[in-house]
Amino acid sequence: MKPVIRFQLSFMMFLEFFIWGSWFVTMGTYLGKTLQATDIQNGLAYGTQSLGAIIAPFIIGLIADRFFDAQKILGFLHIVGAILLYTLSQQQHFESFYPYVLIYMILYMPTLALVNSVSFRQLSNPEKEFSTLRVWGTIGWIVAGLAIGWFAWEKSNSLVNTFKMAAYASALLGVFSFMLPKTPPVSAGKKVSLSDILGLEALRLLKNKNFLVFFISSLLICIPLAFYYQEANLFLNEIHLENAASKMTLGQASEFFFMIVMPFFFKRLGVKKMLLIGMLAWVIRYVLFAYGDAQTSLVSFLYLGILLHGVCYDFFFVTGQIYTDKLAGPTIKSSAQGLITLATYGVGMLIGFWIAGQITAHYKTGENMHDWKATWLIPAGIATLVLVFFISFFNDKKAQKVVA
Repeated sequence: MKPVIRFQLSFMMFLEFFIWGSWFVTMGTYLGKTLQATDIQNGLAYGTQSLGAIIAPFIIGLIADRFFDAQKILGFLHIVGAILLYTLSQQQHFESFYPYVLIYMILYMPTLALVNSVSFRQLSNPEKEFSTLRVWGTIGWIVAGLAIGWFAWEKSNSLVNTFKMAAYASALLGVFSFMLPKTPPVSAGKKVSLSDILGLEALRLLKNKNFLVFFISSLLICIPLAFYYQEANLFLNEIHLENAASKMTLGQASEFFFMIVMPFFFKRLGVKKMLLIGMLAWVIRYVLFAYGDAQTSLVSFLYLGILLHGVCYDFFFVTGQIYTDKLAGPTIKSSAQGLITLATYGVGMLIGFWIAGQITAHYKTGENMHDWKATWLIPAGIATLVLVFFISFFNDKKAQKVVA
């Protein structure tokens, strides 16, 4: 790959996740403090991510794969997204905020697939080269969190600036996208069915008992995962952990580290143990949050809970993606990955965001205060049940034959 193209793709990945990390992590805190939104409304706002993930295949399948170059659609979506993000910063009430964030997430979620599409079309050996590009996305997310801490926007109640920062970055990526390598539509002139768009051919994988158990577990484990995405920053700010957004980037640093060492663990532990460790990490994380205290020595519990993000994400999701890829084979691997994404970031997290909003509202003890111990022990319990279900029905020997 030419150095110029590598720089272009790396910068694209950096901005793609810098934009998301700029506002998504702290949105719950912003909604509660600035717009006086309720916990249930907070859940609705975060649920727009899942609605976007559910609708995204239609945008990619109906438009991007058939009519226009991927880099041009990417540019258009981010320019429109920049306008929407800036408009979000001008809203004074949740009722006017919600429609804009919904439209924005419907347009943003397809860009996650588009940046991958632009990248893969330029790679001669994606298995080895893609991770060196994707890591810049993790770096972008980290830089966004550090910037929020640097400007002390959480402390000064100026989180509205996160949307403006994201808007400027989105406008930059929108313009920059038109300079990316040409990526013509892969299905131009071909007849694409609804089944192709939704990846329904991958449903036959559910006949495999192990994959069915993994599929159900993936959907269910995203319910407690939604608690972290939606409530963690609000929780850390409420218990007065200074520069919470910056400190939450330790989770992405952990994700980066475990991504590097994953081949070592994967070879020695196998599919089932990797997935089990990932799910167990979820249980431990929420227990640590339940008993952590920013004002005492128990603050270490909070840092450990944040650092477990790398284990939670890499050991379960990345291992699961590898397992799905190997089981599906070359003909339906894209559809199979789409099916898992629909189940996790779509259906699973949509349910999770709704439940998290209901639970947090139920355990509200006063104005802008919550009983976080009870709130965090509930997702810990859900994750435990999923863990037991997975242990009971997943056959490790058969799974190992798939990835061997």
